[in-house]
Amino acid sequence: MTTSSTTPATSSSTTSTDASGILPAELEDLVTLFDVRATDSPTPDAERAAALESPRFGTVFTDHMARVSWRQGDGWLDRRIEKYGPLQLDPATAVLHYAQEIFEGMKAYRHADGSVWTFRPDANAARFARSAHRLALPALSVDDFVGSIAALVRTDVDWVPSGEDSSLYLRPFMFASESFLGVRPAAEVEYLVIASPVGPYFAGGVKPVSIWVAEDYHRSGPGGTGDAKCGGNYAASLLPQTLAQEQGCDQVCFLDATTNTYLEELGGMNVFVVMADGSVHTPELTGSILEGVTRSSILQLVADRGHAVVERRIPLAEVVSGLADGTVREIFACGTAAVITPVGRLAGTTFDSTVGDGEPGELTMAIRGELTDIQYGRAADRHGWMRRLA
Repeated sequence: MTTSSTTPATSSSTTSTDASGILPAELEDLVTLFDVRATDSPTPDAERAAALESPRFGTVFTDHMARVSWRQGDGWLDRRIEKYGPLQLDPATAVLHYAQEIFEGMKAYRHADGSVWTFRPDANAARFARSAHRLALPALSVDDFVGSIAALVRTDVDWVPSGEDSSLYLRPFMFASESFLGVRPAAEVEYLVIASPVGPYFAGGVKPVSIWVAEDYHRSGPGGTGDAKCGGNYAASLLPQTLAQEQGCDQVCFLDATTNTYLEELGGMNVFVVMADGSVHTPELTGSILEGVTRSSILQLVADRGHAVVERRIPLAEVVSGLADGTVREIFACGTAAVITPVGRLAGTTFDSTVGDGEPGELTMAIRGELTDIQYGRAADRHGWMRRLA
């Protein structure tokens, strides 16, 4: 068990800005590595404006995408920004048969002065590298990762929405592109970044969700790929998610695969438990839980407020009894898309518990407000998490 009152902020990066938000020369150099091959059919202004009025998550995409190719023996080649469009894949493309792929999720935020920023891209780049190692894919440098994000956002900067809690969702991903049938790491790989404008996750205001605890299925196990951000982990969550919805719940929470006793995470979000004494608990990273960037940021903000932070194995039975006797006050989940999601109900085959009074918790909403204020430039970025892109 790890107990702490502070969590180290992310380390400084060559892509940071100074106090005035001026872009550093280093970032300019990274962007110039990408050859911009502009589309010959850009989206008309009126059509783009209509798409930005009420964008649905992951359904509308910008005009361009970033792309870098890799070949064994040659390394990373042909850094470019090119027209967004379908990929041409051979039926024997390795990723279609052996699922050798990884991805990330992050956002670009338009601030009140019109500038565009992103949140802790160095942390996403580091996790991307860890995921690549676990899936036997080539490592992409932090410079190429950040450079690709910045080059794409600048090319499609008019696609970054300015509405309240709107943003440009960024999806970097890497996959085995070699055409072959055989169980070995691919000798050819493609890295891309696509971007999609998104509106507020909670269109009518933040609402608590209901969680079904899966006891018959697990998303990962010891020595598996649980701490890598790869598609297989999410595919494993789809059937349990469907079963949770059949039980009248919004999301599914998984238990550990070894003992079927301890909370791990939701299908795509980390989970937190707020105790009556003000301490904030979250499952410790055991190798089968994704190390969320939002998760680590919340740990820092909670510690900043003077709350004890406890990373440990959390028994489901303790949470259920704590909801009954009041020792557990709040539960929330976190991830890039929703930022922080309050939990109002926790249910399973033998229990159905209301969290607090069923409404979003006080600390849950305070931390959510503070984090989003930092991301949108409404509050001071005292930990140096924001990076200006345009």
